[in-house]
Amino acid sequence: MELAELIGLRPVPCGGLLVALTRRCPMSCAHCSTNSSMAASEEPDPAHLLRFLGSFGPEDRPEVVMLTGGEPLLLPELAARAAGLARAAGSRTALLSGMFFARDGRVPDRIMRAITTLDHFSASLDVHHEREVPREHVLRALRAVLDAGVPASIHLTGTGPEDPYLADVVAEVRRVFAGRVPLLVNEIRPLGRATGLVRPTPDGPDGSVAAPCTLAAWPVVAFDGTVAACCNQWTVDRRPVPAHLRLGHIAEDDWAAVRERSLASPVLRMLRAVGPRRLHARYGTSPAPAGYCRSCHALADRPEVLAGAAREAGGRVGELLDRLGAEQQRAAGPAALVSRMGCARYAHLVESAPAPLESRR
Repeated sequence: MELAELIGLRPVPCGGLLVALTRRCPMSCAHCSTNSSMAASEEPDPAHLLRFLGSFGPEDRPEVVMLTGGEPLLLPELAARAAGLARAAGSRTALLSGMFFARDGRVPDRIMRAITTLDHFSASLDVHHEREVPREHVLRALRAVLDAGVPASIHLTGTGPEDPYLADVVAEVRRVFAGRVPLLVNEIRPLGRATGLVRPTPDGPDGSVAAPCTLAAWPVVAFDGTVAACCNQWTVDRRPVPAHLRLGHIAEDDWAAVRERSLASPVLRMLRAVGPRRLHARYGTSPAPAGYCRSCHALADRPEVLAGAAREAGGRVGELLDRLGAEQQRAAGPAALVSRMGCARYAHLVESAPAPLESRR
């Protein structure tokens, strides 16, 4: 599974499932959005998680399961078991790692066994990671992953399109891998430990313009087992999760129940189709709070907006609206999505050059 295909599925409601295996991480990056550290102990109960993943069926499953953290490869055996359960139902599995294990450029056998159960492997790279794991070691380890037959990519983060660090890394990756390793380039957001590092981004379009929320497409298993409808870290960590963004808990629910709640929710349909600020403008009796995500959270206290969404997005009409919105975003292609959600200057790098036949899977 190549990065472009994975990103292409991102707007599809329940096309994927994000799973935070643990908040623990052996690195201490200054920009960490999850506030991860080895002192953090939050992680879903493995038995509950495996039962939840085992509830996938051949006709009722996400297309892809994305394992994240913290550092998911602190639990390589659990990652491998999760990938095996997903594959048994026809889902594919991807994993994003901070590459803590690559400090000498090698991939330990225990880690490589887990990586070879995956359909895609992504490495995080940025100036903060490089202070703990040198870039050359990360690239050498990625070469070993590719040689093992696993498609790989880099999730690269910088301060913005003019950041010289981004240009330097992109040039080196293209030179070393000749286009075989695509890059998803993002900008640091003011979340977690990065809150004071960068300025908040502008609100974006006001309520007169539809601004679909792609973040509400894939359910997210949070560190405590709660299943949220949104992957924004502010939502994942907030307790209680706003009612319209809570889909259940892996100790109590299976995938079918979570999927049904996501797909049938009128407010989630509208968020995915037009975004929260448009909802406030259309149905609200008072202005939306500043901020795209804050205006979404505020819906929990705006019954008139929720009622309006229920009127217009319930039943077959809402189902059609949800599907057409996803189809339009997919038709625009993965680079268009990255242009909107990530660093537009480098959005085209989400596509990779064709790999040799013997390395495809």
